[in-house]
Amino acid sequence: MSGESGGTLYVVGTPIGNLEDITERALRVLGEVDLVLAEDTRRVRKLLSSLGLATAVESYHGDTTADKRARLVRRMAEGATFALASDAGTPVVADPGASIVAEAAEAGVRIVPIPGPSAVAAALSVSGLRGDRYEFAGYAPRRRQERQEFLRRIARSPVTSVFYETPHRLRDCLDDLVAVAGPDQPLVVCRELTKMYEEILRLTAAEAVTHFTAHEPRGEFTLLLPPGEGEDGHTGPSDEQLREAAEQLLAMGAGTRDAADLLSKLTGRARNDLYQMLLDLRG
Repeated sequence: MSGESGGTLYVVGTPIGNLEDITERALRVLGEVDLVLAEDTRRVRKLLSSLGLATAVESYHGDTTADKRARLVRRMAEGATFALASDAGTPVVADPGASIVAEAAEAGVRIVPIPGPSAVAAALSVSGLRGDRYEFAGYAPRRRQERQEFLRRIARSPVTSVFYETPHRLRDCLDDLVAVAGPDQPLVVCRELTKMYEEILRLTAAEAVTHFTAHEPRGEFTLLLPPGEGEDGHTGPSDEQLREAAEQLLAMGAGTRDAADLLSKLTGRARNDLYQMLLDLRG
């Protein structure tokens, strides 16, 4: 890595809803930099306008080309000061900012964090769940099978799990949670944190299904699950026990797919992994 250049990339946390949550430091930096990089330029321009700022904004998102990223990094290496700002909250958490931070650092650009709001931290702080050890799992997968495996894993995780879900997929996600973890699975649903219609619900998976069937999901959602049975060391059957059970099912004439489905439901293990194990046992 080369030595630091004259340029700087500020990684700026912005409000997740309430403009009063902007820090004085973030306000100053956003007004002083040469350029603000943002995934959604319309939302960030609106934010800057609300703050009385007219700083130039340029897009940086998951589809940004390598050539454009190189151009931006080169400008910073030559002395420009940029700010990386997410649409809401802390950059790089569930947005594509990590690549430009890494490349800018490699080019010798000074990287400066400007701490600010985070939906993950805000949700943890009001959840009543353990926050000393937790996993942020991003957004739940879109496809049902992948989403069920995702939910099964985090429901059994030995640490608190935090993830995002969109309003139009929330009810499907809750249905899947009931299917893989049971109707009594506890969870916390945080909706529209820091905004006018903020809502924090502590309920079971079945109660959440009932609530959001009666009330159309709207806004931004952060969901939290408490530590699962792994917390007490009950992590389910060992690999050896699974193989023995699989061998017994095959000996009884069960089909590979049916056996994989049954073992997955009983143990919470990923179906694809179990299916491959059964194929290997068949030889």
